[in-house]
Amino acid sequence: MKRTYIKNIVFGKDVLLKGWVYEIRDFSKLKFVLIRDSTGIVQCVLKGEKLINDFSNLSLESVLEIKGRVKKANIKAEFAIKDIEVEVSEIKLINLAEKLPIHVNEKTITTDIPKRLDFRSLDLRKPKIFAIFKIQAEIARAFREYFSKNNFTEVFLPSIISSSSEGGTDLFPVNYFEKTVYLAQSPQLYKQMMACSIENVFTIAPVWRAEKHNTVRHLNESRQMDIEMAFSDQFEVMKELENAVKYIVENVLKNCKNEVDLLNLNLKIPNVKYLSYDETIDLLNLKYGEDLTPENEKNLDKKFPNSLVFVHSWPMKLKPFYIMPKDEKDDAKLSEGFDCIYRGLEITSGGQRIHFPELLEKMLRKKKLNPKNFKDYINSFRFGSPPHAGWSIGLERITQLITEQKNIREACIFPRDRTRLTP
Repeated sequence: MKRTYIKNIVFGKDVLLKGWVYEIRDFSKLKFVLIRDSTGIVQCVLKGEKLINDFSNLSLESVLEIKGRVKKANIKAEFAIKDIEVEVSEIKLINLAEKLPIHVNEKTITTDIPKRLDFRSLDLRKPKIFAIFKIQAEIARAFREYFSKNNFTEVFLPSIISSSSEGGTDLFPVNYFEKTVYLAQSPQLYKQMMACSIENVFTIAPVWRAEKHNTVRHLNESRQMDIEMAFSDQFEVMKELENAVKYIVENVLKNCKNEVDLLNLNLKIPNVKYLSYDETIDLLNLKYGEDLTPENEKNLDKKFPNSLVFVHSWPMKLKPFYIMPKDEKDDAKLSEGFDCIYRGLEITSGGQRIHFPELLEKMLRKKKLNPKNFKDYINSFRFGSPPHAGWSIGLERITQLITEQKNIREACIFPRDRTRLTP
C-alpha cells in the first residue's frame, strides 16, 4: 500500500501512515495515539489486548508505521484533524525514542530559547515552530515567483570576497590558500555588475556580518533577498519593493492559512506611506543628520500602522559610498537612498547606485576607502553602464515580522550569533 500523508486522509478509506508519536492516551481497553507527519496530526485508536500490550511502552516521538481505516470521531485534541480518527489494524515500531530533553507536545511553548536551540531538530517538530518555517518557505517562494514573473533573472553570486562590500571593517576573515579573504557581507557589488550586464536580477543568498551585537533583531549569519534593476532610480525600486511585499503577504495568507491560524497572526496586506528624510525628522522631532533609532522606527509604525513606510532621499553622510548623490554631484548633501520600515522595524535599505567610475572613486575617498581595493568593481562601470538601483530584505527579519516573533532567532532554523555555533 502506498503511504498516505495525514492531510490527504479521507473518511472511509484504508491508509498507511508513517510518522512520530505526538501524544499518548491510555484507557483500560483503548489506547489513543496521536501521530504526526509533516502535513498534520491525526488520532489513531488501538483496540484489542494484543495491540495495546505490544505497544504499552511506546514513548513520545517514537517513529511508527500504521495501517488502518479512517472513521468518524469526536476529537478535541489540539492540532489534530477534527472529527476523524484512524482505527488501527496493524502497527510497526520503526524506532523507539529515548526520553526527550525538551517538550514537543506542550500546548504553550514555555521552554526557554537557548535550550530549545540546543535541541533545535526536536524543537522543529512542534506544530507552532514548524509553522514559522512553512511561512518562511512561502516568503522565499513568493519572492522568487514575483520577480521571475516580472522579467528578472535569478543569479548566484560569490560568498567569498577579497575586500569589504560596503566599506565596513566588521568582516569574517577566511584562510583561502595563500591569501586572507572574507565571508561576503552582501552580494551588493556583484549584483550591480550583473544589472549593468543583463539588466534586472535577483538572488537569495547567505551573508555574514561580524558586528558584535547581541540583540533580538540581529544575526551574524542570515539570508538576504536582493534585487537590482537597470535603468532605474530609487522610486522605481521602492515601487517594486512595495509590490513584492504585498505579493508575499498575499501568498502567505492564501497558501499558509493553517499556519496563520495556528500562530493566531494579525496579518493583512500592508498600506504604503512615502516620506522624505526631511519630512520624517520633522514628524519625529529629530535633528538633521540623525539616523533613525529602533524607537523612531516603532513610532513610525504607530503613526502609520500596518504600512510599509518608505523614508527616501537621505543625507549622503548616512549612506554607503555606492549610493548616488542627488544631481550626480560629489558635494550633494542628499542621496538617492531610502529605508523601508515595516511593523516597526527596518526591513531594507536601498537606492540608486553610482554608475560613473570617477564619481565612485571620489566617494570612496570621502569614506576614507582605497579605490584600489575596489578595482574590478570600478572598472566594470567603464564599458557602458546604465543607471541602476536595488535593495535587500533579510529573510529572517521579514519572517520575524510576519510571524510576530519577538526574537529573530525564532525565525532562523539554526541561528548563528556571537555565542552560538552549534548545532
